Amino acid sequence: VEAEYDQRLTQKWILQPALELALSASDIPELETGSGLTSVTAGLRLRYEVRKEFAPYVGVEWSRSLGETADYAKARGADPEDTRFVVGVKAWF
Repeated sequence: VEAEYDQRLTQKWILQPALELALSASDIPELETGSGLTSVTAGLRLRYEVRKEFAPYVGVEWSRSLGETADYAKARGADPEDTRFVVGVKAWF
């Protein structure tokens, strides 16, 4: 399940918060995925629309594995929580 919203700050600058919830109907050990709610990701991007078809952006995303999925990550020595900075271009033709 994913939701995002474009909040116009000006005609060219857009702030885009986003939230994503990942779910699994069953436990899948070979994919290190537990059943139920497996992760949550929240992000915030700021983009500048040069044109509607071309908009560079910068942002930050935070994600966290939950439940058994987090247990799998801990068992292999990984941190179930992650923060990353993103840079990119939104483009369509």
